[in-house]
Amino acid sequence: MTRDQATHPIINPWIIAITVMLSTFLEVLDTSVVNVSLPYIAGGLSATVDEATWVLTSYLVANAIVLPITGWLANQFGRKRLLITAVAGFTVASLLCGLAPSLPLLVLFRCLQGAFGGALQPISQAVLLESFPPQDRGKAMAFWGLGIVVAPILGPTLGGYLTDMYSWRWVFYINLPIGIASIIMTRMFLFDPSYIKPSRSRVDGWGLGMMAVGIACLQIMLDKGQEADWFGSHFIVALAIIAFVMLAGFVVWELTVKDPIVHLRVFKDRTYATGVFLMTTLGFVLYGSLVLLPLFMQVLLGYSAITAGLWTAPRGIGALVFMPIVGILMSRRWDPRLLLTFGLLAAALGTYQFSFYNLATGPWSFFFPQIIQGGGMAFIFVPLTTVTMDAIPLKDMGNATSLFNLTRNLGASAGISVATMLVARRSQFHQSRLTAQITSASPTLHAMLQNFTHMLVIRGMDAATASHQALGAVYGMVVKQAVMLSYIEVFYLLAIIFVLMVPLVMLMKRPSHGRSVSMH
Repeated sequence: MTRDQATHPIINPWIIAITVMLSTFLEVLDTSVVNVSLPYIAGGLSATVDEATWVLTSYLVANAIVLPITGWLANQFGRKRLLITAVAGFTVASLLCGLAPSLPLLVLFRCLQGAFGGALQPISQAVLLESFPPQDRGKAMAFWGLGIVVAPILGPTLGGYLTDMYSWRWVFYINLPIGIASIIMTRMFLFDPSYIKPSRSRVDGWGLGMMAVGIACLQIMLDKGQEADWFGSHFIVALAIIAFVMLAGFVVWELTVKDPIVHLRVFKDRTYATGVFLMTTLGFVLYGSLVLLPLFMQVLLGYSAITAGLWTAPRGIGALVFMPIVGILMSRRWDPRLLLTFGLLAAALGTYQFSFYNLATGPWSFFFPQIIQGGGMAFIFVPLTTVTMDAIPLKDMGNATSLFNLTRNLGASAGISVATMLVARRSQFHQSRLTAQITSASPTLHAMLQNFTHMLVIRGMDAATASHQALGAVYGMVVKQAVMLSYIEVFYLLAIIFVLMVPLVMLMKRPSHGRSVSMH
């Protein structure tokens, strides 16, 4: 950050990059490490798995509420103080989660964890962008992106290992050493820029209230919609109405009030507005495919959760391999819009290849499509962030990165919900269609039933029971085929969305490499 050199020592920006990557790694790791432990948490706290999902929902809701006000909080208390407080609060909340004796207390502590975690990514991103001159931002973002990529890869495997070897409580305790290291490094190496002077301005209570209620209702609706049958549920309908009214009121209020808690003026910049829309859509399609692929492996191919997690790792490997390459190309002043376009098309190709999977797909068939998709994500993430933030004034950087991360998270929640909903709805459609085509006059059906019945009779089952079991087995095959077709359709749809994002890239301006930046 910019600092008065007489007051603060000059710190190598790469040390700053390591410092902020550590805090981001802490938050991103926690969003994925808990998922595989839910059944164990439910069993350990005498709750159902559905009840235990509030452990995830509570975190996401609190996280989403804090994200957009991070810029305001940084201006109120100072960026360094806020980051230390956020990491310390996140670490203490992790300890409390591990010690929680009941599900209600665990949900409460997860709310605290999500609230403190909400500030970590936008602050880290703002610090990073201001620490490097324009020509080095691509390499810096690529380095920072490695932490974001590695954390979700490690999360499910690490969570499964800790749960199996120790207990589910260790998925929270693992945050303690990382959090302590992050606090120490932040205190040593980060300083507030000269243009951020902590000041106690009037709190925009109405804006904060409407935003908090609106985002909370929207996040819960997205997280619980599929489980509650969407708009067939009065609960989901009520959440949707409240979210719409509150968020619409919030936008109107923030555009007219003197001291808004979230400065929406950043959306006046066409490049930033386009970048936010692309990041929201990216969150939608990326997390939709991230959730569906391991489900495909588990539901249709019978993989265990750990095995499915291992076979989804190639996506991260692809990102890890290509992220440094993207950083080098950015530092050599390649037009980031061209890199972004290439990334979108590569991600589309990888996702499109998912649509060729079937019930006989072997594990190695998942490898190269995910490498391609992961490599595409590397070419998307760094250029998109760099281009989007290029024209943002330094004093608005915290606010801009907060909104940028919020919309990505909301897009991710929507993508997960819509993708799983489409799989469920299309499975019902295909099941009805396939069942209607099966008639007693079908020679194929007759041959299959005879074969199944004969096999069961040979194993000692009486003819009547064997015939009944054979019919059930055939119906099970029909259901499995219907589910497979629904996955194929959704993968194909996600690939198309990647392609449709390409024309929007041309609405963004090419970054000006001569723009001066403040150093930390």
